[in-house]
Amino acid sequence: MTLERVILDNAYRGTPSPFIEADQEQAVADLAAANHFMVYGRDGEKTAGPYVLRLSIAEGRLVFDIRARDDSPWLAIGLALGPFRCLVKDYQMLVDSHIKAVEEGREARIQAIDMGRRGLHNEGAVLMTERLAGKIEIDFDTARRLFTLVCVLAQRVSAR
Repeated sequence: MTLERVILDNAYRGTPSPFIEADQEQAVADLAAANHFMVYGRDGEKTAGPYVLRLSIAEGRLVFDIRARDDSPWLAIGLALGPFRCLVKDYQMLVDSHIKAVEEGREARIQAIDMGRRGLHNEGAVLMTERLAGKIEIDFDTARRLFTLVCVLAQRVSAR
C-alpha cells in the first residue's frame, strides 16, 4: 500500500446526491485499505511512498498533487480531462438512472444499471492506467477507484 490518504479538492457547491457521496466515501475507504500507487521520479525510478494524494480539477486538467506523508509537496501531474469526459458523462447518466430506479423500486432495473456501472468503471480504469503510464504505476482496482473519484470531482466542478 503506497497511498496513505486521498483528499478531493474543489469544494462542492450544493448538496451531492447520497449515491455520489456514498461512491466517494467507498472509493476513498477502499483506496485507504488497499492500493498500488508507485510514482516515477524525475530520474525515471519508481518510488513507493507512502503518499498523500490530493485530486482536483483545474483549468480542464485532472491534477494529481502527490505529497509526502507530512503533506509537503512532492510532485504534481496534470492530465487532460478531455479523454475522460465521455465516460464521466455516461457515469452521471447511470447515476441519475440509478436514483430514479431506486425511487421507483425497480430492482431488475437497478441490477442492470449496476452491471453497466461496473463495465463503465472497467473502461475508466483502463483509460486511467493508459493516461498515467510512465508517470504513475497503478493496478486495476486502484485505477477503478481513482476513476470513481474523477467522476465525483467532475460532478463537483459542473455543479458550481
